[in-house]
Amino acid sequence: MIVVTGATGALNGATVEQLLNRIPAEQIGVSVRDVASAQHFADRGVRVRQGSYEDPAALRHSFEGAEQVLLVSSSDPHADAVSLHRNGIEAAVEAGARRILYTSHQGAGAESPFRPARDHAATEELLAGSGVAWTSLRNGFYAHSLGWLLGPWQQTGTITAPADGPVSWTDRADAATAAAVILAGDRTFEGPVTLTASHAVTFADIAAMASGISGHEVKRIVVDDEEWIAGKVAAGTPEAMARMTLTTFRAAREGRFAGVDPLLAELLQREPRTVADRIAAGI
Repeated sequence: MIVVTGATGALNGATVEQLLNRIPAEQIGVSVRDVASAQHFADRGVRVRQGSYEDPAALRHSFEGAEQVLLVSSSDPHADAVSLHRNGIEAAVEAGARRILYTSHQGAGAESPFRPARDHAATEELLAGSGVAWTSLRNGFYAHSLGWLLGPWQQTGTITAPADGPVSWTDRADAATAAAVILAGDRTFEGPVTLTASHAVTFADIAAMASGISGHEVKRIVVDDEEWIAGKVAAGTPEAMARMTLTTFRAAREGRFAGVDPLLAELLQREPRTVADRIAAGI
């Protein structure tokens, strides 16, 4: 059995949908906070059990009989993500899982200015020490994030943001499909694997794409970090949130999201969706 956590969320929910296209429903289980929210999976024959990273006993029960467990990374910016992930890893080991998979992030590293990258790196260390086979899915930065990082460029005709760097913006649905292919397939992936779009682009590149697609000039305007923070706070964004977002730009400037890898295209058996695709669809 394959058990997937966070199956009512966008990423792993899509992974479960893709698994249902590949293997019988009775071979799939989900671990969710609210079983009622996963009724649509139960109706199709998926085993649904309550479980959360805050409740190790419930997790162990939800992982019962699993050969593989897919752990989704915590999305709570206020939580101790590494401790929560440790609970998930330990519960999977205690339940007898033979492989643990984890949704990590491209650029995972202890020295990154981007806090989630540090959490992912620490979680990968826990996986390496778990005594169980593991696979870390280092997904590229999800392209839907551009919807709020680029600002209201459709109205203003400008992309106004701090200095950035190339990023291999990756479609979340493509990453979900790749996870399902890996889970359901016969090919073994050990340790970290990188799943990204085929090209990395800057905000200046995106402005040029937007200009071509919209038929109207979109300018890229670079602003000082602190000026950008002040503007966000004035517009109502909490300063802590604005500063957290700024670390995305800082990490990009260091090239931490610039790498590309052909594996995602190989798993999809097609080219991954591009930033231009997202712009054409309205982001």
